[in-house]
Amino acid sequence: MLTKSQNLKGLVIRASDGEIGSVGEIYFDDQRWGVRYLTVDTGNWLNGRNVLITPHSILQTDWTTGRIDVSLTRKQIENAPDIDTQRPVSRQHEADYYGYYGYPYYWQGPYIWGPSYSPGGMVPMWEAQSITEERVGKGSGDSSLRSTKAVTGYHVQTQDGEIGHIEDFLVDDEAWAIRYLEVDTTNWWPGKKVLLSPDWVESVSWGDSKVFVAVTREAIQNCPEYLDSVPVNREYENKLYFHYGQPPYWIEAEKQQSAFAASGA
Repeated sequence: MLTKSQNLKGLVIRASDGEIGSVGEIYFDDQRWGVRYLTVDTGNWLNGRNVLITPHSILQTDWTTGRIDVSLTRKQIENAPDIDTQRPVSRQHEADYYGYYGYPYYWQGPYIWGPSYSPGGMVPMWEAQSITEERVGKGSGDSSLRSTKAVTGYHVQTQDGEIGHIEDFLVDDEAWAIRYLEVDTTNWWPGKKVLLSPDWVESVSWGDSKVFVAVTREAIQNCPEYLDSVPVNREYENKLYFHYGQPPYWIEAEKQQSAFAASGA
């Protein structure tokens, strides 16, 4: 299911033995556009301390009750390595966090979730003790996490000029990936919102708060309009990708899944 990132904020997080708080921010990596963490405001439980939840631990998102269930206990979450999200999160901090829970590193491997196609391909908790310093990852590079809140409002630059700004993000709550940037073109073409795939992003100037996409203003002007009141279904997505002459993300996903299954992982 595709949902706005704003819709995830405020959802209650429930551990296996009780609620722990509500979703605050959403952090994604700016290379594969995977949703890496949800920050959780624990309120009075941990004296207002924010904790991180990775999609590896998510069992289900219950939109009817406004709740996300995770396969963790409150004690596990309480004792998890503390990461200050007010500062840049280093790869070593992430390695400590993943090592504590026994999850495979998302930055090591060919798929959006590293060694697996989806966050469900996790190492069992009892294997956490077998993780060694060697697995922390030599040459794993620096972390490149961004919050959707910080990137909202970035100007979008096409091949021939600016067309608007990022209003929100559409998140796939199964693969936990950002599938689309929701772009408001009000400043250029009043009254229209459009969706652009992160796959069409050529570069991002973090200092100038600009996203550069490999499409033209004309292509965006004539593309299928995005309406908040209409769910994004596969029919709409097919029209969108056909308009831009780009292969749909789910075709590549099917190839990755086939390769993942063939590898015996």
